[in-house]
Amino acid sequence: MAPKIAIIGAGPGGCMLARLLLTQCDCSTTIFEAEASISYRSQGGTLDLRANTGLAAIKLAGLWDEFQKYARYDGESLLVTDKNLTTWLRRGGRKTADGKLSPGDAPEIDRADLRRMLIESLPHDTVRWGYKLSRVEESTSGLCLCFANGEVLDGFDLIVGCDGAFSKTRNLLTSEKPYYAGLGGWTMYIPNASTAAPDLYNFVNRGSVFAYSDGKSLSIQQLSDSSIYVAYYGQHPEDFAQTCGFDAQNDVEAAKAVLRKELHDWSPRLLDAVEKATTGLVWRNLYELPVGFTWPHKPGITLLGDAAHVMTPFAGIGVNTAFYDAMVLTEQIVAYSSCSSAGGEGVDQVEALGRYVEGYEKSMFGHAHAAQRRTEGAKNAMLFTPGAPRTSIETWVLWQAEEQVPAWGRGLAKVVVYMGYWVYKLFV
Repeated sequence: MAPKIAIIGAGPGGCMLARLLLTQCDCSTTIFEAEASISYRSQGGTLDLRANTGLAAIKLAGLWDEFQKYARYDGESLLVTDKNLTTWLRRGGRKTADGKLSPGDAPEIDRADLRRMLIESLPHDTVRWGYKLSRVEESTSGLCLCFANGEVLDGFDLIVGCDGAFSKTRNLLTSEKPYYAGLGGWTMYIPNASTAAPDLYNFVNRGSVFAYSDGKSLSIQQLSDSSIYVAYYGQHPEDFAQTCGFDAQNDVEAAKAVLRKELHDWSPRLLDAVEKATTGLVWRNLYELPVGFTWPHKPGITLLGDAAHVMTPFAGIGVNTAFYDAMVLTEQIVAYSSCSSAGGEGVDQVEALGRYVEGYEKSMFGHAHAAQRRTEGAKNAMLFTPGAPRTSIETWVLWQAEEQVPAWGRGLAKVVVYMGYWVYKLFV
């Protein structure tokens, strides 16, 4: 008998899991999503997909050709700088893909485009919109889903919590909550940047500019519609949005006044991004789960993506890690479905499937904990190290490159990076 699976959350991780199950496995899959529709809110900026995680999942899901319609290989263009526009790292973009995956591949795709592509790859009735989960409860018949609309549903062989940082699914497994990372800030947009801010548009070079100084970051990223996404983060109290004295979610001019003060000695070229931004103001606090977070296995339920290992965005691997989770969980569910005893007479399918899900959790923990360490290392190097990036660029580069460098080569990489920057710093 095909397992019946409930996925909580139609974000990238949940949708990728549903797509992989659709193409790889005989099972019944339903996504329950709190939002009312795919266009209910802004999905944020852009992200890059990495060869061994995000891109591998896209290929496995049979979406490679569709992905090429949205992928921006010129978006691999990257400048890492400081408030004075000192170049600390630069990478050029490419024209197109060659169809092969290499370790350094990282094409950009807008978050909105990625989510839409995934949802449109699913049967139209896979996602049930407007189903906000209140809690998961245990009953005599197993686990049941209690939704804010009053519906209670059960009979699932597996519930997968893909419901983000403050997952309601996770509450059944652990009392652990994400903690404030000490960083909050605004994101906003410059529409039609090619005409509204042509100098900035050329500066971004269809890719990304990441500027770090004084425990603050300013990210400026090209989107597929020629708009530019601007994100500022700095060290603020967790309750800043409630105590700042203005509407932090809507008052663009008041937010800009704060940013002018916070970034008063930053290059005018960087400040131009703040001045030209006009729409989509959102205040965001950043949260994370402890590095190494786990939960005790419980048959019938598991977690994926941010629900399992939410981290800050400073290594750029959150969605990639979620896609890796989806591949591993799919592999285990396929293995279960292929087992001759799966669903046989007298077999408790929840318990039987749970043994395979436990294998997923062990594999996922190992990969996710490494991703958490890299993210924490990158965050601390740039935002919590005095004098960064000059004092910490080597550490940041090594954290970013760790996944691409085999363990045997990391000592040599460290020597090369530190020596290279030692020479470079003599001239800048």
